[in-house]
Amino acid sequence: MSRIEFNNVWKEYGRHVVLENLSLSVDTGEFCTIVGASGCGKTTFLRMLLGEERPSRGEIQLDGKPLRDEPGPDRGVVFQRYSVFPHLTVLQNVMLGLELEAAPLSGRLFGAARRRASEQAREMLDSVGLNQALDRYPTELSGGMQQRLALAQTLVMKPRILLLDEPFGALDPGIRTDMHKLVLQLWQQIGLTVFMITHDLYEAFYLGSRLLVFDKLRIDPQAMEAYGATITYDLPLANVDQGTIEGIRQHVEEEVPRAVEAAVN
Repeated sequence: MSRIEFNNVWKEYGRHVVLENLSLSVDTGEFCTIVGASGCGKTTFLRMLLGEERPSRGEIQLDGKPLRDEPGPDRGVVFQRYSVFPHLTVLQNVMLGLELEAAPLSGRLFGAARRRASEQAREMLDSVGLNQALDRYPTELSGGMQQRLALAQTLVMKPRILLLDEPFGALDPGIRTDMHKLVLQLWQQIGLTVFMITHDLYEAFYLGSRLLVFDKLRIDPQAMEAYGATITYDLPLANVDQGTIEGIRQHVEEEVPRAVEAAVN
């Protein structure tokens, strides 16, 4: 089990409150899609889960224990910008994490250990549809193939939690559809707990089993940074009716920017 709990979590930078009073429980295998207006703390939320940021107040727990304050192999992340190494082949990119984990000083494996790492990497690349591109370099791949490679890099380390920060935002519509199918397939096969930020509401409702909407409940026109965002909607998507979906769409795309503009002016 990989139960994640946010207990009254705040994130502040000096007087700038980014997130306030977050309380949330997520069980193993949930796929949480995250939406909200730009600048409302979605990426900060993800960075706290990754361990790159610490809560200013409150606590994040994993399986009843405080979450470690640094990234670890139990949490994998894929960003919109591909985090692949251009000087390594596809196979070498995926093997690198396994080699660094087993041999952190040299970063190289030999003999039977290297063959096992190569086999694991090949199996993962086969699962993401890159088994015909093992010896190619990232610059020789399309955008969709590079994102598949980034997923393979992350998943070969067998994380318990997968964090996705707008991973498909730069892809063409047809390629995005293929990536949606791939992510859902991998999620179901591996049993990951997923948190995914997106600005595409269709993507959020299509992929997620649970929708988290971030928004500011309070806005002070004289001090725009005095209040942070929190979770205003927390919905199991299997039971959401069309009226609620349309209400969330209007709130995120129209009402929130209008309220911020009115407060500023």
